[in-house]
Amino acid sequence: MLKLNKSTVIDIFMIALGCAIYGLSLEIISVPNKLADGGISGISLILRHFWNINMGLSTLVLNIPLIILGYRFMGKRLLTYTIWGTLCLSFFLWFWRSIPIIKQLDLEHDLFLSAISAGVLSGIGLGLVFRYNGTSGGTDIIARICQIKFGISSGKMLLFCDAVVLFASLSYLDLKHMMYTLLASFVLSRVMDTIQQGAYSARGLLIISDKYEQIGKMIDLKLDRGFTHFKALGGYKQDNKRVIYVVVSPREIAAIKQLIRQEDPNAFVSIIEVHEALGEGFTYKQKRHHLLIRK
Repeated sequence: MLKLNKSTVIDIFMIALGCAIYGLSLEIISVPNKLADGGISGISLILRHFWNINMGLSTLVLNIPLIILGYRFMGKRLLTYTIWGTLCLSFFLWFWRSIPIIKQLDLEHDLFLSAISAGVLSGIGLGLVFRYNGTSGGTDIIARICQIKFGISSGKMLLFCDAVVLFASLSYLDLKHMMYTLLASFVLSRVMDTIQQGAYSARGLLIISDKYEQIGKMIDLKLDRGFTHFKALGGYKQDNKRVIYVVVSPREIAAIKQLIRQEDPNAFVSIIEVHEALGEGFTYKQKRHHLLIRK
Protein backbone atom coordinates (compact mmCIF):
# COMPACT_ATOMS: atom_id res chain seq x y z
CA MET A 1 0.00 0.00 0.00
CA LEU A 2 1.10 3.57 -0.68
CA LYS A 3 1.92 5.78 2.26
CA LEU A 4 -0.59 8.61 2.59
CA ASN A 5 1.83 11.48 3.04
CA LYS A 6 1.18 15.05 1.91
CA SER A 7 2.65 14.49 -1.56
CA THR A 8 0.51 11.38 -2.20
CA VAL A 9 -2.68 13.14 -1.05
CA ILE A 10 -1.96 16.05 -3.42
CA ASP A 11 -1.32 13.61 -6.29
CA ILE A 12 -4.58 11.77 -5.63
CA PHE A 13 -6.60 14.98 -5.41
CA MET A 14 -5.11 16.55 -8.55
CA ILE A 15 -5.57 13.34 -10.60
CA ALA A 16 -9.24 13.34 -9.57
CA LEU A 17 -9.57 17.03 -10.47
CA GLY A 18 -7.93 16.45 -13.85
CA CYS A 19 -10.26 13.53 -14.61
CA ALA A 20 -13.24 15.67 -13.60
CA ILE A 21 -12.23 18.41 -16.05
CA TYR A 22 -11.50 15.92 -18.85
CA GLY A 23 -14.82 14.13 -18.29
CA LEU A 24 -16.66 17.47 -18.30
CA SER A 25 -15.05 18.36 -21.61
CA LEU A 26 -16.17 15.09 -23.20
CA GLU A 27 -19.71 15.39 -21.86
CA ILE A 28 -20.53 19.05 -22.55
CA ILE A 29 -18.45 19.72 -25.69
CA SER A 30 -17.23 16.60 -27.54
CA VAL A 31 -20.48 14.60 -27.38
CA PRO A 32 -23.03 17.27 -28.41
CA ASN A 33 -20.79 18.61 -31.18
CA LYS A 34 -19.96 15.14 -32.56
CA LEU A 35 -16.23 15.41 -31.98
CA ALA A 36 -14.45 12.09 -31.69
CA ASP A 37 -11.60 11.20 -29.33
CA GLY A 38 -8.74 8.73 -29.29
CA GLY A 39 -8.12 5.74 -27.05
CA ILE A 40 -10.70 4.28 -24.71
CA SER A 41 -12.65 7.55 -24.60
CA GLY A 42 -13.04 7.38 -28.38
CA ILE A 43 -14.32 3.79 -28.18
CA SER A 44 -16.77 4.88 -25.46
CA LEU A 45 -18.06 7.64 -27.76
CA ILE A 46 -18.62 5.07 -30.52
CA LEU A 47 -20.51 2.75 -28.12
CA ARG A 48 -22.60 5.67 -26.90
CA HIS A 49 -23.51 6.75 -30.42
CA PHE A 50 -24.65 3.31 -31.68
CA TRP A 51 -25.99 1.68 -28.53
CA ASN A 52 -26.45 4.60 -26.08
CA ILE A 53 -24.16 2.90 -23.54
CA ASN A 54 -23.18 5.15 -20.63
CA MET A 55 -19.63 6.39 -21.19
CA GLY A 56 -18.68 6.00 -17.53
CA LEU A 57 -19.68 2.33 -17.51
CA SER A 58 -18.02 1.49 -20.85
CA THR A 59 -14.81 3.29 -19.87
CA LEU A 60 -14.60 1.30 -16.64
CA VAL A 61 -15.37 -2.07 -18.27
CA LEU A 62 -12.90 -1.54 -21.14
CA ASN A 63 -10.14 -0.56 -18.73
CA ILE A 64 -10.45 -3.61 -16.45
CA PRO A 65 -8.64 -6.09 -18.78
CA LEU A 66 -5.99 -3.45 -19.58
CA ILE A 67 -5.28 -2.87 -15.89
CA ILE A 68 -5.02 -6.63 -15.29
CA LEU A 69 -2.65 -6.87 -18.26
CA GLY A 70 -0.56 -3.97 -16.97
CA TYR A 71 -0.22 -5.43 -13.47
CA ARG A 72 2.87 -7.44 -14.48
CA PHE A 73 4.73 -4.53 -16.01
CA MET A 74 3.90 -1.45 -13.92
CA GLY A 75 5.22 -0.42 -10.52
CA LYS A 76 2.95 -0.26 -7.50
CA ARG A 77 2.63 3.53 -7.47
CA LEU A 78 1.98 3.91 -11.18
CA LEU A 79 -0.51 1.04 -11.18
CA THR A 80 -2.33 2.45 -8.15
CA TYR A 81 -2.54 5.92 -9.72
CA THR A 82 -3.73 4.37 -13.00
CA ILE A 83 -6.53 2.49 -11.23
CA TRP A 84 -7.45 5.66 -9.36
CA GLY A 85 -7.46 7.72 -12.57
CA THR A 86 -9.58 5.11 -14.38
CA LEU A 87 -12.14 5.02 -11.56
CA CYS A 88 -12.25 8.83 -11.37
CA LEU A 89 -12.76 9.26 -15.12
CA SER A 90 -15.50 6.61 -15.18
CA PHE A 91 -17.22 8.23 -12.20
CA PHE A 92 -17.13 11.76 -13.61
CA LEU A 93 -18.34 10.66 -17.05
CA TRP A 94 -21.39 9.24 -15.26
CA PHE A 95 -21.61 12.11 -12.78
CA TRP A 96 -21.67 15.01 -15.26
CA ARG A 97 -24.40 13.34 -17.30
CA SER A 98 -26.51 12.79 -14.17
CA ILE A 99 -26.51 16.40 -12.99
CA PRO A 100 -29.41 18.36 -14.54
CA ILE A 101 -27.69 21.74 -14.14
CA ILE A 102 -24.87 20.63 -16.47
CA LYS A 103 -25.99 21.64 -19.95
CA GLN A 104 -24.34 20.42 -23.14
CA LEU A 105 -22.95 23.17 -25.35
CA ASP A 106 -24.24 22.57 -28.85
CA LEU A 107 -21.84 24.66 -30.95
CA GLU A 108 -22.20 22.83 -34.25
CA HIS A 109 -22.84 26.18 -35.90
CA ASP A 110 -19.20 26.93 -35.06
CA LEU A 111 -17.16 23.73 -35.07
CA PHE A 112 -13.90 25.70 -34.91
CA LEU A 113 -14.94 27.11 -31.52
CA SER A 114 -16.04 23.63 -30.45
CA ALA A 115 -12.67 22.11 -31.35
CA ILE A 116 -10.70 24.85 -29.59
CA SER A 117 -12.89 24.63 -26.47
CA ALA A 118 -12.69 20.84 -26.32
CA GLY A 119 -8.93 20.88 -26.87
CA VAL A 120 -8.28 23.49 -24.17
CA LEU A 121 -10.53 21.93 -21.53
CA SER A 122 -9.38 18.36 -22.19
CA GLY A 123 -5.75 19.51 -22.29
CA ILE A 124 -6.07 21.13 -18.88
CA GLY A 125 -7.65 17.98 -17.43
CA LEU A 126 -5.17 15.47 -18.88
CA GLY A 127 -2.27 17.82 -18.20
CA LEU A 128 -3.13 17.80 -14.49
CA VAL A 129 -3.45 14.00 -14.50
CA PHE A 130 -0.01 13.47 -16.08
CA ARG A 131 1.66 16.30 -14.13
CA TYR A 132 0.79 14.53 -10.89
CA ASN A 133 2.11 11.11 -12.02
CA GLY A 134 -1.21 9.58 -13.03
CA THR A 135 -2.82 8.24 -16.19
CA SER A 136 -6.43 7.93 -17.21
CA GLY A 137 -5.96 4.26 -18.11
CA GLY A 138 -6.77 2.93 -21.56
CA THR A 139 -4.15 3.24 -24.28
CA ASP A 140 -1.68 4.77 -21.80
CA ILE A 141 -1.37 1.28 -20.31
CA ILE A 142 -0.87 -0.35 -23.73
CA ALA A 143 1.81 2.20 -24.62
CA ARG A 144 3.67 1.63 -21.35
CA ILE A 145 3.61 -2.17 -21.78
CA CYS A 146 4.87 -1.96 -25.38
CA GLN A 147 7.66 0.36 -24.28
CA ILE A 148 8.80 -2.02 -21.52
CA LYS A 149 8.28 -5.29 -23.37
CA PHE A 150 9.15 -4.44 -26.99
CA GLY A 151 11.05 -1.14 -26.77
CA ILE A 152 8.43 0.68 -28.87
CA SER A 153 8.21 4.41 -28.23
CA SER A 154 5.18 5.19 -26.04
CA GLY A 155 4.42 8.27 -28.16
CA LYS A 156 4.35 6.22 -31.36
CA MET A 157 2.17 3.55 -29.76
CA LEU A 158 -0.30 6.13 -28.44
CA LEU A 159 -0.45 7.75 -31.88
CA PHE A 160 -1.11 4.36 -33.49
CA CYS A 161 -3.90 3.50 -31.02
CA ASP A 162 -5.54 6.90 -31.41
CA ALA A 163 -5.32 6.67 -35.21
CA VAL A 164 -7.10 3.28 -35.18
CA VAL A 165 -9.89 4.61 -32.95
CA LEU A 166 -10.28 7.83 -34.96
CA PHE A 167 -10.47 5.81 -38.17
CA ALA A 168 -13.21 3.66 -36.59
CA SER A 169 -15.01 6.87 -35.61
CA LEU A 170 -15.58 7.58 -39.31
CA SER A 171 -18.35 4.98 -39.03
CA TYR A 172 -20.55 7.67 -37.49
CA LEU A 173 -18.69 10.92 -38.25
CA ASP A 174 -18.21 12.72 -41.54
CA LEU A 175 -14.81 13.93 -42.69
CA LYS A 176 -15.51 17.52 -41.62
CA HIS A 177 -16.09 16.54 -38.00
CA MET A 178 -13.03 14.29 -38.12
CA MET A 179 -10.82 17.18 -39.28
CA TYR A 180 -12.09 19.36 -36.44
CA THR A 181 -11.40 16.45 -34.08
CA LEU A 182 -7.77 16.48 -35.27
CA LEU A 183 -7.64 20.23 -34.54
CA ALA A 184 -8.99 19.58 -31.04
CA SER A 185 -6.32 16.88 -30.55
CA PHE A 186 -3.57 19.29 -31.59
CA VAL A 187 -4.80 21.98 -29.18
CA LEU A 188 -5.12 19.34 -26.45
CA SER A 189 -1.49 18.26 -26.89
CA ARG A 190 -0.19 21.85 -26.72
CA VAL A 191 -2.24 22.75 -23.63
CA MET A 192 -1.36 19.44 -21.99
CA ASP A 193 2.38 20.07 -22.53
CA THR A 194 2.02 23.53 -21.02
CA ILE A 195 0.26 22.19 -17.92
CA GLN A 196 2.77 19.34 -17.51
CA GLN A 197 5.92 21.39 -18.03
CA GLY A 198 4.84 24.60 -16.30
CA ALA A 199 3.08 27.69 -17.50
CA TYR A 200 6.22 29.76 -17.91
CA SER A 201 9.31 29.33 -20.04
CA ALA A 202 12.69 30.40 -18.71
CA ARG A 203 15.97 30.63 -20.63
CA GLY A 204 19.21 28.87 -19.82
CA LEU A 205 22.52 30.35 -20.99
CA LEU A 206 25.79 28.49 -21.47
CA ILE A 207 28.58 31.08 -21.58
CA ILE A 208 32.17 30.18 -22.53
CA SER A 209 34.66 32.97 -21.98
CA ASP A 210 38.16 33.56 -20.63
CA LYS A 211 36.68 36.43 -18.65
CA TYR A 212 34.24 34.18 -16.81
CA GLU A 213 35.04 35.74 -13.43
CA GLN A 214 34.10 39.26 -14.58
CA ILE A 215 30.98 38.03 -16.35
CA GLY A 216 29.89 36.04 -13.30
CA LYS A 217 30.44 39.04 -11.04
CA MET A 218 28.34 41.28 -13.29
CA ILE A 219 25.54 38.69 -13.47
CA ASP A 220 25.44 38.74 -9.69
CA LEU A 221 25.62 42.55 -9.37
CA LYS A 222 23.40 43.65 -12.26
CA LEU A 223 20.85 40.83 -12.49
CA ASP A 224 21.02 39.38 -9.00
CA ARG A 225 21.08 35.85 -10.44
CA GLY A 226 22.94 32.83 -9.14
CA PHE A 227 25.05 30.86 -11.60
CA THR A 228 27.18 27.72 -11.83
CA HIS A 229 30.68 27.12 -13.22
CA PHE A 230 31.40 23.97 -15.21
CA LYS A 231 34.88 22.76 -16.06
CA ALA A 232 35.28 22.07 -19.78
CA LEU A 233 37.99 21.11 -22.25
CA GLY A 234 38.46 22.97 -25.52
CA GLY A 235 37.96 20.71 -28.53
CA TYR A 236 40.73 22.18 -30.73
CA LYS A 237 43.47 23.37 -28.37
CA GLN A 238 42.57 20.93 -25.58
CA ASP A 239 42.85 23.80 -23.10
CA ASN A 240 40.86 24.06 -19.90
CA LYS A 241 37.78 26.27 -20.02
CA ARG A 242 35.16 27.48 -17.59
CA VAL A 243 31.50 27.45 -18.63
CA ILE A 244 28.93 29.63 -16.86
CA TYR A 245 25.39 28.27 -16.65
CA VAL A 246 22.63 30.67 -15.61
CA VAL A 247 18.83 30.58 -15.81
CA VAL A 248 16.98 33.86 -16.38
CA SER A 249 13.51 35.01 -17.36
CA PRO A 250 12.90 35.76 -21.06
CA ARG A 251 12.69 39.51 -20.42
CA GLU A 252 16.26 39.47 -19.02
CA ILE A 253 17.82 38.01 -22.19
CA ALA A 254 18.59 41.40 -23.77
CA ALA A 255 20.20 42.70 -20.56
CA ILE A 256 22.43 39.66 -20.03
CA LYS A 257 23.53 39.61 -23.70
CA GLN A 258 24.55 43.26 -23.42
CA LEU A 259 26.35 42.54 -20.15
CA ILE A 260 28.34 39.69 -21.76
CA ARG A 261 29.16 41.81 -24.81
CA GLN A 262 30.58 44.58 -22.61
CA GLU A 263 32.84 42.19 -20.71
CA ASP A 264 33.91 39.93 -23.58
CA PRO A 265 32.69 40.53 -27.18
CA ASN A 266 34.25 37.18 -28.22
CA ALA A 267 32.39 35.08 -25.64
CA PHE A 268 30.49 32.08 -26.97
CA VAL A 269 26.87 32.05 -25.77
CA SER A 270 24.26 29.33 -26.27
CA ILE A 271 20.66 30.09 -25.23
CA ILE A 272 18.31 27.18 -24.55
CA GLU A 273 14.66 27.00 -23.55
CA VAL A 274 13.96 25.89 -19.98
CA HIS A 275 10.38 24.77 -19.36
CA GLU A 276 10.71 24.72 -15.60
CA ALA A 277 13.33 25.53 -12.97
CA LEU A 278 13.02 23.90 -9.55
CA GLY A 279 15.08 23.78 -6.40
CA GLU A 280 16.96 26.12 -4.15
CA GLY A 281 18.25 29.35 -5.58
CA PHE A 282 15.85 30.04 -8.44
CA THR A 283 12.92 32.40 -8.42
CA TYR A 284 11.55 35.05 -10.75
CA LYS A 285 11.20 37.34 -7.75
CA GLN A 286 14.30 39.46 -7.44
CA LYS A 287 15.49 41.12 -4.28
CA ARG A 288 14.71 44.78 -3.69
CA HIS A 289 17.84 46.80 -3.15
CA HIS A 290 18.47 50.23 -1.76
CA LEU A 291 18.98 52.83 -4.47
CA LEU A 292 22.61 53.38 -3.45
CA ILE A 293 23.55 49.71 -3.17
CA ARG A 294 24.58 47.25 -5.87
CA LYS A 295 24.21 49.51 -8.85
